[in-house]
Amino acid sequence: MSRPSRLIGVGTGPGDPDLLTIKAKKAIEAADVIAYFAKQGRAGNGRAVVEHLIGPETELLPLYYPVTTEIEKSDALYQSQITAFYDDSAALVAAYLDAGKTVAVLSEGDPMFYGSYMHLHVRLADRYPTEVIPGISAMSGCWSLAGMPIVQGDDVLSVLPGTMAEAELTRRLGDTQAAVIMKVGRNLPKIRRALEAAGRLGQAVYVERGTMANAAMLKLVERPEGEAPYFSLVLVPGWEANR
Repeated sequence: MSRPSRLIGVGTGPGDPDLLTIKAKKAIEAADVIAYFAKQGRAGNGRAVVEHLIGPETELLPLYYPVTTEIEKSDALYQSQITAFYDDSAALVAAYLDAGKTVAVLSEGDPMFYGSYMHLHVRLADRYPTEVIPGISAMSGCWSLAGMPIVQGDDVLSVLPGTMAEAELTRRLGDTQAAVIMKVGRNLPKIRRALEAAGRLGQAVYVERGTMANAAMLKLVERPEGEAPYFSLVLVPGWEANR
């Protein structure tokens, strides 16, 4: 009798291996195959977090992005390449599932929150037994690291991608009590301008590589101009203004 297959989306948390959940640890140790997304030639942060849990007999399935920031996401070429990549990645994972393997797909932060795992989930979850193990999100790890109460009472929290148009980002920052701005990177100069236009720049806190060994944070107004690394975000507290 063939073994039952299982797909597991595993949240690896914000970067500190000690913030990995017990359930995620058990799933990684028991999996036949560990699949992970990464930039070509790199191991990926998700794998780095759980490296100490991967046994010598566990098979690794790297899923290398064909493009990252080389092409704008609005470009049709990017859309076609990334869609084909997720189709191909789902087919690779499905081959292991068809063979009766348990495949754990690593996802930085939480699998269902801006996670690449979601693209496999929508392609495979209706065909195979599937489980999703939540992970501590990057924003939760960062506001905890900063000791920053983010929302209280009836405060509204908006999670905003820094990739959105500057005018729209400004509008949304002016229409919420608290905000977390993700996908900072090369968008940081635009984010800074939008915060200033919305009158929120003085409240904003910049966090880089939150919870990791080389984490750093400071008020955004004190950070030098220029781009930011991939693992960075901006926090704008809501409750602080009401205390």
